[in-house]
Amino acid sequence: MTQTRSNIIINGNPLQQQSSRLGSGFVYDNEGHIITNYHVVAGVDNVDVALSNGDIFSAKVIGTDKFNDIAVLQLTDNYSDESLTPVSFADSSQIKVGEQVIAIGNPFGLSNTMTTGIVSQIGRLLPNQEIGFSIPNIIQTDAAINPGNSGGPLLDNTGNLIGMNTAIQSNVGEFAGVGFAVPSNTIKKVVPALIEKGEFDHPWLGISGTTLTPKLAEKFNLPKNFRGAVINDIVKDGPAGKAGLKGALFSSTGEIVSADIVTSIDNVPVKRIDDIIAYVSENKSVGDKVTLQVYRDGSVITVNIELGKRVTIN
Repeated sequence: MTQTRSNIIINGNPLQQQSSRLGSGFVYDNEGHIITNYHVVAGVDNVDVALSNGDIFSAKVIGTDKFNDIAVLQLTDNYSDESLTPVSFADSSQIKVGEQVIAIGNPFGLSNTMTTGIVSQIGRLLPNQEIGFSIPNIIQTDAAINPGNSGGPLLDNTGNLIGMNTAIQSNVGEFAGVGFAVPSNTIKKVVPALIEKGEFDHPWLGISGTTLTPKLAEKFNLPKNFRGAVINDIVKDGPAGKAGLKGALFSSTGEIVSADIVTSIDNVPVKRIDDIIAYVSENKSVGDKVTLQVYRDGSVITVNIELGKRVTIN
């Protein structure tokens, strides 16, 4: 739903020819649930979990959400002699750019490593080229994150979780000052479903689009500062298509001739395609309805859509 960047690197060590991979995680509750990234445990059912005191326990993967890159592990060994301390969650919607943060993890196998920095931006989209969807509301930080940090906690200056370290932007494969974390509010929403049934049902419109640029606005004879999200394509038989939303028409040279432009969702202004993705992800569930205001061929129409369950389109 957005332009991808080829230098986004998921900062775990892929399995490839090696027999093991490294990642990080954190304790979610007193029932032995550990949270980490999906890409850290993708393709395996059982893992070893080393606690901060060095004790090692076996665990099984009980739930995964590849769309948000979240996985839940369950300790299977007897951990009754351990004092597991669940992390306390902060409200990630309240964080501000410039706030100090702490990243903890296992970079390059160097366990219990702490780095510090600030929140350098919020509300980013993190593209995942493999599944074709982006994770919304990503937290950007300059706290050093490297391979092995994946799944580790990003904490505020009082020690509460604001995110889970997931990826970096780099041309060289190592940290270059820009890291990304899945926000704590997303984790709080997804994890209970992963524990209960092993998966999370994502609400889905069935569209792909891009942010309206001044150049496109001019092409459509709109004011330069007209804001909205251009709908490029509609998934056949998807929720938006069934409700009457239309994909863009293109010329033989690949230029957009006409398109539906979403200007609001449930009366919340849409200035970027990111706004639609973030709103649906944060506020809606499968089966909920949303109301879009859409600019089409000189008129504004209202489109009511019942959200479906997200599917991967190949």
